[in-house]
Amino acid sequence: MFQVIGGRAVQAARLLAPRRAVLVEAVRGRKSRTDTVAKSKEGRIKVPPRVDPVEMVVLKERYEEYRLIMRALRLEFKEEVLRKKYEEETGSLAEERARQEAEEHSALMAWNNQENLRLLKLRIQRIQKEKEEAEHKQVEAAIQRQQKEEELLKEKEMEILQLQEDAKNFITLENLDERIEEALDNPKNYNFAIDKQGRVVKQTMLQ
Repeated sequence: MFQVIGGRAVQAARLLAPRRAVLVEAVRGRKSRTDTVAKSKEGRIKVPPRVDPVEMVVLKERYEEYRLIMRALRLEFKEEVLRKKYEEETGSLAEERARQEAEEHSALMAWNNQENLRLLKLRIQRIQKEKEEAEHKQVEAAIQRQQKEEELLKEKEMEILQLQEDAKNFITLENLDERIEEALDNPKNYNFAIDKQGRVVKQTMLQ
């Protein structure tokens, strides 16, 4: 805020005063409108001076900037003067309004603190719930992993038992003669043909 003191009060008053229209003389010099053209100027064609477009743009921008600055200064001075006048005329009312604004600000700050505390509690509860859900998922994953390992172990045990059962029919050096005699006593013919359904359709006779 600009402080209007001393001689600046006059300047502020001038800036705040309404702008007057520029007075232009109807006729310049001693020559009247009815006088004839001078002989030295007969046939002369007035050509306006050349305008540089770049310079015109720069001047327009500077004028616009100057106009905005002056308008802001006028409004600033006007606001300062009106504020001082208002404080001088309604000082008690201004104090009362300031007190009310301070009370309202305190009430709003208290409400804001309560709201922040409420949101903090909700956030803590949400984080705790998410943590519990994550732990529960980890426990479920561990249980499922353990179940898969147990199923895999059971499958391996079944495979081992099946191999042990199949091992009873394996040919070893001890039962080699016995298995040869059994094969000779019970010959099998593997020379046969099957159809698409796996049925035997043709088989040769053993010689």
